[in-house]
Amino acid sequence: MNMTESLRHNGEYEHANPYQGTHQHASSPVNPEWPPPPAQPPGNPPQPLPAMQPEQPEQPEQPHGKRPARRRGPAALLVAVAIVAAAVGGGTAYGIQELTGSDTVAAGSAGTNVVPSSQKGTVSGVAKAVSPSIVEISATSNAGSSTGSGVIITGDGEIITNNHVVSGASSVKVATSDGKQYTAEVVGTDSKKDLALIKLQNASGLKAATLGDSDGVGVGDQVVAIGSPEGLTGTVTSGIVSALDRDVTVSTDEGQQQQQQQGGQWPFEFGGRQFNGDTGSSTTTYKAIQTDASLNPGNSGGALIDMNGNIIGINSAMYSSTESSASAGSVGLGFSIPVNTVKADLPELRAGANN
Repeated sequence: MNMTESLRHNGEYEHANPYQGTHQHASSPVNPEWPPPPAQPPGNPPQPLPAMQPEQPEQPEQPHGKRPARRRGPAALLVAVAIVAAAVGGGTAYGIQELTGSDTVAAGSAGTNVVPSSQKGTVSGVAKAVSPSIVEISATSNAGSSTGSGVIITGDGEIITNNHVVSGASSVKVATSDGKQYTAEVVGTDSKKDLALIKLQNASGLKAATLGDSDGVGVGDQVVAIGSPEGLTGTVTSGIVSALDRDVTVSTDEGQQQQQQQGGQWPFEFGGRQFNGDTGSSTTTYKAIQTDASLNPGNSGGALIDMNGNIIGINSAMYSSTESSASAGSVGLGFSIPVNTVKADLPELRAGANN
């Protein structure tokens, strides 16, 4: 297995969802000797029951001080039901204030449609809608330089990526989909979840991605991956969710990470076997989404997206059957950190965690 960041050393890649009420009046016994008076004067047609009339607005006070009774019936009930339904429907998409100035993290359920209706359910529609929210990250450290990906989560430049993309970095540069270049600083890291938060300097008006609900993801769901494999910015691939809750074990030791990165490797353990080197003595295990969408070195930190355009995972690892990352390539076994894990970790990352 291979962490999906692309590595350079000495200037070269080392690749890694009507109520209609009816009023029934109980019939009264009729004495044939004493018929009841007619309900209406002869010749006048029967009038509809008041309860069947639409609700009328309040009338001004009448001359004798009497106010007509306000009539309520099925029409009023229909209005109330419609209002409740609208309130519930509107709750499926929401914005979470995260104390980042005027910016918010766009969040929603699996039913939130980021993709225009005319392109809903298409890979091209997802790519067009989400690509502006995906960036390429170039990090320089003592181990050399590495290239990974990231997801913009606020308009002023907060970006989520993998910890192993920026671990130990002395310099972080970011390129957006429109070609603009930014310098970034690492705000917080969490090696136990392989997550990091970086912030662009002097950025505004960026398109934030919509974070979905990974608990609603199912095996067989179609997905799209966007990242910068081998430095090829904005590469789009597609596939399905192959499995859920895969236990992936990674190294948390920075020295081990840098040593492995320098050799173009990233150690992972899965199913009791270690891949791409020794994970060392300091490790952590997280639950991952498995996908057959093509992931290659450099996809690390990029987005795994549902067909409505919601981010459901952060791509983090790929299985490689070779020892050299230079010859590593996708074999349809990729792993992503569920987005609900990301959302739960955001407050700590923003507080400057360095775990």
